Amino acid sequence: MPYFKRLLLVLMLMALSACASLWSSYEKPQVSITSFSVAPGTTGATPTFLIGLRVVNPNRKALPLQGMSYSLEVEDQRVLSGAEPNLPELPGYGTAEFTINAVPDLLGSARLLNQLLSRRQENLGYRFKAKFDVGGLLPYLTLEERGEFGLSNSDRNSAY
Repeated sequence: MPYFKRLLLVLMLMALSACASLWSSYEKPQVSITSFSVAPGTTGATPTFLIGLRVVNPNRKALPLQGMSYSLEVEDQRVLSGAEPNLPELPGYGTAEFTINAVPDLLGSARLLNQLLSRRQENLGYRFKAKFDVGGLLPYLTLEERGEFGLSNSDRNSAY
């Protein structure tokens, strides 16, 4: 019996090293935001937003996206978050485009508004974080996009 346990241990270590070598050449997919709008037919005090995403897979193998969770931060304040099941498969060397629904984080939005009112800023930094479940034994994929958007004087004046 001790021989069997040693053999099993050696086989498990070989399998783990094989998995590690398979993922050593793996490149993370890229995510980009393609659109952002208020969902049509939104009623009530809390609007729903539609965020268009494009995910590019630079790898040979397709990734079966089971679902994702995500958040959008502006100036380090979480303003939108959500989760989405039933995403399309991301083909190898391919692209998938889809739309997700997000709801505002009211406390984060209030903190951002307070921050914006207390100091004048021309540009606002954003960070979109997504955690994809690709199922099976594969680890979660965490992707992030960062950037800035500007607030021109004409945009500020038209808001009043």
